[in-house]
Amino acid sequence: MIMRVLIRGAGVAGLTIAHELASKGAEVEVAETAARAGGGASWFAGGMLAPWCERESAPEAVLTLGRGAADWWDAALPGHVVRNGTLVITPPRDTAELARFAARTTGSEWLDTESIETVEPGLAGRFRKALFFRDEAHLDPRRAIAALQEKLVAMGVCFHFGAALDFPDAGFDRIVDCTGACAIGEATDLRGVRGEMLILETPEVRLSRPVRLLHPRIPLYIVPRENNHFMVGATMIESDDSGPISARSVMELLNAAYALHPAFGEARVIETGAGVRPAYPDNLPRIGVDDRVIHVNGFYRHGFLLAPSVAKDVTAQIIASSKAKFAPSAGLFKPAFPTEHRNANPLEIGASR
Repeated sequence: MIMRVLIRGAGVAGLTIAHELASKGAEVEVAETAARAGGGASWFAGGMLAPWCERESAPEAVLTLGRGAADWWDAALPGHVVRNGTLVITPPRDTAELARFAARTTGSEWLDTESIETVEPGLAGRFRKALFFRDEAHLDPRRAIAALQEKLVAMGVCFHFGAALDFPDAGFDRIVDCTGACAIGEATDLRGVRGEMLILETPEVRLSRPVRLLHPRIPLYIVPRENNHFMVGATMIESDDSGPISARSVMELLNAAYALHPAFGEARVIETGAGVRPAYPDNLPRIGVDDRVIHVNGFYRHGFLLAPSVAKDVTAQIIASSKAKFAPSAGLFKPAFPTEHRNANPLEIGASR
């Protein structure tokens, strides 16, 4: 039996699930309210595949589920993943913050001034100590989204852009709701966390990997992209306001970037933006099952990192349910993934690994 599945939402969650389903022979269609894929928070993501760094402020499940993300993206989109690790630094007066970060994470090695220059010559002489997470990676989210959509079309997935949220679902065996922030107010406990970012352009700075600066006021990350562009982010504001970036955030992000390297003071501001990340109280994604509708939401700031693992599990459940009712699996992470959707049964994560 060939499963027909409608996915609502063409952000990173919807696209990764579509890829997994199509790879398993399902007939997939994607309905998206925006005019293109990645029209929500995915468009403003940093693209850091950094489970060890994220563990500093996230539950263990983020590390457990996220450590295979780079491999998934590499297999799905060869050539898009850059495996140069992550560098974590702090101004000399705040080295205690670096020690605290190291104590809350694993997988790093300490670098001194000379080693920092070897790893990242563009920061030579600017910092005394750093943490280097050698096994982490990154990608350009916008390029990845476009490439994944193109691949899905070639695999036979049909896209409907500019579609209403109630796009007709008659004739589909399963509907996967990946509407992200659009579900705020509908899914119990789902809230918005506003993330703001800048894209700067300067030929005066050279970075080959994401750099996290443990700034006293705002934790900053800078991710290198093509054409001398750098994505600078990101604020975490408890709000579902998707309007333009605030003046305060612009100043704080620019001041922090300048603290990383003075050349950013002369950089051109190419773009500013803000996205609303859907999040549950524990900042972990959840899956809810309501008859033939599967709700997948709450990725917070971990969309590109956790979407592959969640997509594998959702797909395994859908394929397995082609001959039986979609039912919860005997997964490993029940406490981390309770379902809060109305009239939904819990689906645990981890059974397909």
